[in-house]
Amino acid sequence: MPPEHLSTARFPVPVDAALRDAGWQPGRWDIKQAEHWADTLRGHVSPGGHQHSIFPAAVEVWAEFGGLRVTAPGPGRQTAPTPMHFNPLAGLHLARTLADLGRALGTEISPLGEEGDSQAVLAIDTEGRVYSLDHTGDWYLGPTIDHAMATLVTGVQPARLTLS
Repeated sequence: MPPEHLSTARFPVPVDAALRDAGWQPGRWDIKQAEHWADTLRGHVSPGGHQHSIFPAAVEVWAEFGGLRVTAPGPGRQTAPTPMHFNPLAGLHLARTLADLGRALGTEISPLGEEGDSQAVLAIDTEGRVYSLDHTGDWYLGPTIDHAMATLVTGVQPARLTLS
């Protein structure tokens, strides 16, 4: 097998394959696009006066994965694998929703992109933890973007967020 098709130690094989099929490679970094998204999100104010939180964990994910459409290469373990599109502007009009979730979790939340065909919004907090927000609730996808992608690509059932 040619070296460009070998999996990195960073991702499980199915995640690595899905990322490479989407155009990702180790060292990918588009900070100009990430800064453009940050400026656009910072400049957006909801009708209720809500604004987006921008922080390094979000900008780093945008720089490395921004613009990619990642599709799982096979069946899922517990759920159907979910395609992802890393474009934080998918959450542009959700400043209040993301702020509310952040307040409930005691952190700040920023959009990352979307799952499926706009079925859910992907978001990240200041610590790098990743969430999915859809019409059924809010879901915890993992402590890092790498874990979150593994959850979605391999079809592992994410944990539902509940407030006690």
